[in-house]
Amino acid sequence: MSSEYSLSDVLERIYENQLALEAAVMELTLLMCQNSGETGENVRGALMTIGENAGYIKQGLARLRGGEL
Repeated sequence: MSSEYSLSDVLERIYENQLALEAAVMELTLLMCQNSGETGENVRGALMTIGENAGYIKQGLARLRGGEL
């Protein structure tokens, strides 16, 4: 596998996409909360899960990068 397409690089880009999607959903949530409190609460719960998993993913990427040659 070419170093530019290493597993850790691909996973890093997936992680960056996750953060970008989280930010976009946060913006939409702010708009939705103005109209529907219940929907906003549901979305906030999903964003909390994304946030919790982000730290785990980042630590896994760091460990994976540490093991690459």
